[in-house]
Amino acid sequence: MCPRGLSYGAVCCFFSFAFIIATLLKIESLQLTSRIVVSPCQAASSTAPNQMLLLRQSSAAVLVSGNPTPVLYTSRFTSRVGCIPVSKTFSSQSFTMANLHKRLTSSPEKLNPVLSCSSHEASPISENKEADHVHGVSEIIVGVLGGGQLGRMLCQAASQMAIKVMILDPSKNCSASSLSYGHMVDSFDDSATVEAFAKRCGVLTVEIEHVDVETLEKLEKQGVDCQPKASTIRIIQDKYMQKVHFSQHGIPLPEFMEISDIEGAERAGELFGYPLMIKSKRLAYDGRGNAVANSQDGLSSAVTALGGFGRGLYVEKWAPFVKELAVIVARGKDGSMVCYPVVETVHRDNICHIVKAPADVPWKINKLATDVAQKAVGSLEGAGVFAVELFLTEDGQILLNEVAPRPHNSGHQTIEACYTSQFEQHLRAVVGLPLGDPSMRTPASLMYNILGEDDGEAGFRLAHRLIARALSVPGASVHWYDKPEMRKQRKMGHITLVGQSMGVLERRLQCILSGQSDQVHETPRVGIIMGSDSDLPVMKDAAKILDMFGVTYEVKIVSAHRTPEIMFSYATSAHSRGVQVIIAGAGGAAHLPGMVASLTPLPVIGVPVRATRLDGVDSLLSIVQMPRGVPVATVAINNSTNAALLAIRMLGISDTDLVSRMRQYQEDMREENMVKGEKLERQGWESYLNQ
Repeated sequence: MCPRGLSYGAVCCFFSFAFIIATLLKIESLQLTSRIVVSPCQAASSTAPNQMLLLRQSSAAVLVSGNPTPVLYTSRFTSRVGCIPVSKTFSSQSFTMANLHKRLTSSPEKLNPVLSCSSHEASPISENKEADHVHGVSEIIVGVLGGGQLGRMLCQAASQMAIKVMILDPSKNCSASSLSYGHMVDSFDDSATVEAFAKRCGVLTVEIEHVDVETLEKLEKQGVDCQPKASTIRIIQDKYMQKVHFSQHGIPLPEFMEISDIEGAERAGELFGYPLMIKSKRLAYDGRGNAVANSQDGLSSAVTALGGFGRGLYVEKWAPFVKELAVIVARGKDGSMVCYPVVETVHRDNICHIVKAPADVPWKINKLATDVAQKAVGSLEGAGVFAVELFLTEDGQILLNEVAPRPHNSGHQTIEACYTSQFEQHLRAVVGLPLGDPSMRTPASLMYNILGEDDGEAGFRLAHRLIARALSVPGASVHWYDKPEMRKQRKMGHITLVGQSMGVLERRLQCILSGQSDQVHETPRVGIIMGSDSDLPVMKDAAKILDMFGVTYEVKIVSAHRTPEIMFSYATSAHSRGVQVIIAGAGGAAHLPGMVASLTPLPVIGVPVRATRLDGVDSLLSIVQMPRGVPVATVAINNSTNAALLAIRMLGISDTDLVSRMRQYQEDMREENMVKGEKLERQGWESYLNQ
């Protein structure tokens, strides 16, 4: 039955038109959901009925509160209530499909993907995709308490493996927000918030240890998988408790004691001497919470600087360290453990400034540091990545400074330098995947923290100039944390350099910092040395071969007898400068190859040079008669060509381009020999020789 005044055909046209509009609106909704992420908040608030966009599972459309007319069809939002501050974006009268489409397609403004809300009962959370079916290496959603730069790099690593990472952080513009699968905007040390967040995750972990540990303990009793365990977080949160724990497990530490008044501090000074390190028990990181008293008169000012005894203080005996070291240790859910190479950390104003990997320490120190780190982590509970900071003392002791139960600044270089980054490793560990290979895939790596040099825009300009210079340097990678606010000494990003040696990387970093990045030169990979210029006619052939293969080199006169101090300096510095192989030409006594080999860990190839007497046999015998423990390779007399070819084959172990070139060289020699053979057969030997 048709409405009065309307024909049956008119009604059909009306409903057909309505069906088309509904279909278009559905398509539009899919575009909208990829642009706007709405956060659940106090939708039922009566104070601003026209300030919210309500999304309900039972609705077939998005409704503007106070307006019953459907605005946008959506089928992807489920059981979530969100708010959009219309006063800042749309008026309630103009919120229509046309205006919304116009704003999405024409406005240059970036719509904020997460809108903050103060309600604990309905904490705002955004999910970029639905989790009905997860096709990745793990279906576990990883919840991270904290959304700073560590959370950001966890999200980056997670994206490679299709692992979903949700973050809980009070800042809607935190570093990790734009890269996370979901972001709950609220405090990570609030009990109700953490409990609500945990319900959405398969495993809970941290990127900052200053969280509500009582809630974590409660969640564990309810069956929530927290990694590392709450007991570990509790120990690490209180640095004095941390010292007590490790002391009870036989970990070497600087001497320490708790203080509660000035008399106790004075007794500690008498016991440990000065300078005396005074530390806060809690909330101490990046140089905060540490103060040094150089004498008894300085105790009061140091205590005051830390907020007084009421904050909870303890003292440590000053550790006369020569280097600060660190080891990243990963432990899986099955108890398996792997250790990353020991690194050296350089601090500026008590903030990590530079990380050198691997640390330039003797092997036995490297082994001792790794053992201490592994033992320390073994005394804690739970899976994940742990950063162990250490002191190397003047007498060769390794003392534990502190442990972080999460990825750490001392491991940022692992992204480019290691087969498995610390961030991927942490994810593998907490979700129960096999641990990855922590070894380095490059001989050397250097990480430089980009710290705020000024506040506000001035600081941003300085940082961006530094980044521009870094991007023009070979082997440099830039990580920018996308923090919205610049402050002095704030960690804004980092630069990682990888290359053949630490000396090369230090020079490249200096070029970046000094504004001379355009003056970065290629490092010689082969050193050609000789005792006298009379050897040059022989050694020039090595240089020609290296030129043919595109291998950088240097040529120097270094005499074992006339300039022994120069020889010593050259041999001991060659490795740090990036030289990988040394070709040493020598005649007569031919001491140069052996002396250099005794001073460097690099391979040395000796070239016996023919002298006026004994036809070079004396040189050959001298080079090959090195004592055990001082290896020197050698070639035929005057054959620096073969010395260069042998050096190229050594370099080819880690250089596929050189392997390819060497194969081509061998093929060229074969073809050249076959051409000669065919020509000889065709012309006969007499004609061949008379050419």
